[in-house]
Amino acid sequence: MKTVKLANGVSMPMEGFGVFQIPEAICEQVVMDAVETGCRLIDTASSYQNEEAVGRAIKNCSIPREELFITTKAYIQEMGYDQTIQAFDRSLKKLGLEYLDLYLIHMPFGDYYGSWRAMEKLYREGKVRAIGVCNFWPDRLLDLCFNAEIKPHINQIERHPHYQRMEDLQLMKELGVQPEAWAPFAEGLKGMFNEPVLLDIAQKHGKTPAQVILRWNVQQGVIIIPKSVHKERIEENMAIWDFELDEEDMAQIAGLDQAGPSMLDPRKVSEVRRVYDYLNHPVLTSL
Repeated sequence: MKTVKLANGVSMPMEGFGVFQIPEAICEQVVMDAVETGCRLIDTASSYQNEEAVGRAIKNCSIPREELFITTKAYIQEMGYDQTIQAFDRSLKKLGLEYLDLYLIHMPFGDYYGSWRAMEKLYREGKVRAIGVCNFWPDRLLDLCFNAEIKPHINQIERHPHYQRMEDLQLMKELGVQPEAWAPFAEGLKGMFNEPVLLDIAQKHGKTPAQVILRWNVQQGVIIIPKSVHKERIEENMAIWDFELDEEDMAQIAGLDQAGPSMLDPRKVSEVRRVYDYLNHPVLTSL
C-alpha cells in the first residue's frame, strides 16, 4: 500500500474504505473485513450514523491504533465554532478514540468559517493530525485558503472517469491541498462499469473495470475510498498495486470525461435543498 505525505508531513494511505450508507447493524463486521484485507484508512462521518460501529471495529481488530488512519466529518448542523467543537467531541466519543487522524467539514454550507477556526484549534491542540474539507468547489476552496491560518490538508470530492476535474486537481496542487475521491465508481451510475474503454483496458491487464478506475485515480495522486459490503469485492478493490496503466490507457480514459457530477452538485438549488432535508430525514438509502 502506497502512502502520500500531506502538506504538514503526515503520511496517509492512498487507498482506504468508505462506510457511507453502510447500516450500523453490519458496519462493524464490514470494517473488520476491510482491515483484515489490508485497509488502514477508514472514512466515516457523523451523518452516516455508524461511527459507533466503526469504533467497535477499531477496538476489536488486531491492528494497533497508530497503524490506522481514521477520518470523520462534521455535517451542516454542526457548523459554527462551538457546534464543531461539540461535534468533534461527540464523534470522538462514539468512535472510542483519543484522537482523529483527519477531520473534515462535510459540506460548504452554514458557518463553515467558524467551524474552520474550531478545527484549527483542535489541530493545534493535537486532537487531530490533519484537517480538511469535503465537496468544496475551487472558488470556495481558494477563498478559504486565502482566509485561513492553516490551509486544508485535504479536499474530498466526487471524482471518477465521468467527472475528472483536472483543473480542480491542478488548483489543489498549487495550493498544497491533497485530493481524495469519495465516489471513485459513482456507484456505477451512467453505465460506469460497462464503458467499453474500461472493459478493454481491464481485459488488457487481467483486471476488472473497478480496479482500472481505482488505479487511474491513484496514478494521478488521488486518494481513494471505495465502499462495498462484500468481502470479495473489498479484496478486489485492494488488489490494484500490482499493475500500472500506460499512457495509452490514461489517454483513453481521459476521453470518458462528461464534465459534470453524477452524484452531487453543491451549486444546484435542488441539491442544496436535498442535503439540508437530510437533517430532518436522515434515512440511509440502498446499498
